[in-house]
Order: sequence, then structure tokens, then C-alpha cells
Amino acid sequence: MLAFRTVTYCTENEETPITVLTPHPLEAARLLGSDTATVMSDRLSAAQRLSDRFAAVCVLKGSGTVISAPGRIPMINASGNAALATAGTGDVLAGMIGSALAMPAGNFEQTVQRVAGAVHQHGRLADRWMQTKGAGHLTASMLAEQAL
Repeated sequence: MLAFRTVTYCTENEETPITVLTPHPLEAARLLGSDTATVMSDRLSAAQRLSDRFAAVCVLKGSGTVISAPGRIPMINASGNAALATAGTGDVLAGMIGSALAMPAGNFEQTVQRVAGAVHQHGRLADRWMQTKGAGHLTASMLAEQAL
């Protein structure tokens, strides 16, 4: 069973819906018919293969989250930390991506940049949490509250 989230969105200039996949490495491995070790050994390639296979923007979660899109060079997000490795934080990320895509439509490149911005903001919220709280368990609801 796969639990990754997808967000589908249409831009005003393109009739084809844009899908955003947000798998973690095990989910990515299952989608690729592979294993986690193979995904982790080349995260950039795994994310790009998912983007190309599903014609989707892919947000491969984990340390150095990778954002890829068909025909684009993958990006690596530098924000975030291990506090995000908890239940529900990926759902917060999917909501933040959905929120970013709910703004007035643009072209595909702008859409990819909005996804990357949401990923970065998600990571920054966790970084801020660690800076202000120092330690302690970050829950999804606490993370979502940080976004307000």
C-alpha cells in the first residue's frame, strides 16, 4: 500500500493537469519497482525517473528533499531537519503545496518553482522549530501552527 500524496492542479496556460507526487524513499522504490537502497543511492535519478514516468512534479522527501519535473534539472532543498520524520508532516507538506498552487495560475516553470518554494518553507518551519524549541517532538499540528 502506498501512502504518498498527490496534488493535481491546472495552470491557465495549459489544459493538462499538473500532478505533484510526494513520496518518501520506500514509496518511491515501490513506484519504481525497486528497493529503498537503490533509491537512496541516487535520489536525483530516482526523483527524475518518477517525474518522467508519471509526467509529474516529484518531491522525494528526506534529507535534502529532491524536487524534479519532466524535462527539468532536479533541485535539492537545503532546509529541514530530522524533526520532519514524524507522522503527518508529509500531509502538512502536501497542504502547503496545494496552497501554493491555489494562487493565480502561471506557466509550468512557475508551478515547479511554487512547489519548490513550499518545500523550502516547510523545511524552514522545522528549522525554526529546532532553533526556538531546541528539542522536543515536532508534531504535524505543531508544524501546521508554525505556518500561520
